[in-house]
Amino acid sequence: MATILERLVLLDTCAVSDALDKLNLRGAVWGLGPLTVRRRVAGRAVTVKLGPPLKGTPKQHLGVGAILAAHEGDIIVVEHRGRLDTAGWGGLLSRSAVKKGVAAVVIDGACRDVDECIELGLPIYARQPVPVTARGRAVEHSFNEAIVICDVVVKPSDLVLADGNGVVFIDAVAADDVILAAEEIFAREQFMAGAIDRGRSVGEVMDAEYEKMLIKTG
Repeated sequence: MATILERLVLLDTCAVSDALDKLNLRGAVWGLGPLTVRRRVAGRAVTVKLGPPLKGTPKQHLGVGAILAAHEGDIIVVEHRGRLDTAGWGGLLSRSAVKKGVAAVVIDGACRDVDECIELGLPIYARQPVPVTARGRAVEHSFNEAIVICDVVVKPSDLVLADGNGVVFIDAVAADDVILAAEEIFAREQFMAGAIDRGRSVGEVMDAEYEKMLIKTG
């Protein structure tokens, strides 16, 4: 029997976003796209919270704790509140993450050393590249605690799916329901795509049944 992550990676973020809508759940975010290799990835979240330097904040380099805590296949998710003037992730961290088997990194902000990350083959989902270092500008406030990405709360071990469309998060508690709903939506859309390929008109295929797929429940 396929694991929940094996089922999730067969879907796309659009189907999962639709399933979240149908179940009245939040999890789809905006403005985050692939900066490096374009590959669909699914994994469990290891979280990092960044912010401005404050007295008493940890002295270790941002992201290190998350890498050490990560298991193979995990996805590191970085809260940086959309900040674009300084990097929330970089090349040495990426190199270490690849060695640890991290599947991808998601940053609500900017990332640097993008060319190096491409060479490493590490999928990075972020807002944009930037060459500016975080040194003296941002520090890690915590890791493996609840964070906020585009107003969506992400907790350690929540599910993450990222592809060319962007990123969605699934609360671990609701994962079975969300993935089942997404599988039903995805299967229906694949059937409709096949009908169009076989010559049926888009007017016949995109009828009221399409909208019914997204009727909210609960």
